[in-house]
Amino acid sequence: MKTRVVTVFGGSGFIGRYVVEKLAARGDLVRVAVRRPGEAFFLKPLGDVGQVQPIAANLKNEASVRRAVAGADCVINLVGVLYNSGGQTFEALQHKGAGLVAHAAADAGVQGLVHMSALGAERASASDYARTKALGEEAVLEAFPTATIFRPSVVFGPEDGFFNRFASLAAMLPVLPVPGAETKFQPVYVHDVAAAIVKASLGGEAFAGKTFSLGGPEVLSLRACLEAMMRYTGVKRPIVGVPWWIADMQALFLGMLPNPPLTRDQVKLLRVDNVVPEGAPGFAAFGITPSRIEAILPSYMVHHKRHGQFKAS
Repeated sequence: MKTRVVTVFGGSGFIGRYVVEKLAARGDLVRVAVRRPGEAFFLKPLGDVGQVQPIAANLKNEASVRRAVAGADCVINLVGVLYNSGGQTFEALQHKGAGLVAHAAADAGVQGLVHMSALGAERASASDYARTKALGEEAVLEAFPTATIFRPSVVFGPEDGFFNRFASLAAMLPVLPVPGAETKFQPVYVHDVAAAIVKASLGGEAFAGKTFSLGGPEVLSLRACLEAMMRYTGVKRPIVGVPWWIADMQALFLGMLPNPPLTRDQVKLLRVDNVVPEGAPGFAAFGITPSRIEAILPSYMVHHKRHGQFKAS
């Protein structure tokens, strides 16, 4: 069999590293297309010598994107941002950048395209994040009608920015002030998401031109997610619901920080449940049974345990 060449945009990110690992395990040649290749060198040991190759590409630079997809059999786009920072904006990356990748892949004769979106992607959303995700989906399908699109809920795993961030806050604060404490999520394990992406990258009529919503087996409120996190860290803090108007004021100032813990756009997202719509295609199409939180969370929340992993609960 011919060895496949797969280009992964955003391959050094949280989800990307697991996608690269699984592609390399399949025997694919993996191009990790990132803005700063040196920061993706940690991925090279995931494959044999020369199998995983970081290359320079920027979704705001058309020539670099076209170089990255040239000769590839499949392209996977995982690029996304949680807040605007300089030129790295929702519009530039999640809308226009997504469309550029799809156009370049189509022009290069790439066989398959997998695109990462998000649950809640709606053109009419009050959130710029969700709105540009929806516009990105439209741009991708217009240029590459057989693309496969994934919409995951909040993704968790050892390097996540969800449970880890709240665990760090719980270690510092006497209480956890949380807007949207009753907003519902369907946390999904990063390995399960990566496995679905890699299966979709193999192509086939079952995945062509379709959108899959990925959620774990449990629907939990944000409060319940944080309570689960604290069970495994052993750090107990009261969870205080923050009124929306106060959350907006907090986000106005916190959003000015270089790495903001909360933005006004995120407050808008928290107003809407983030769960898989009833009847939406998901993991079943890939033969994957999603993992439960309690099977995974203890394995990395131990790092936040106050007196170390061997301290009795």
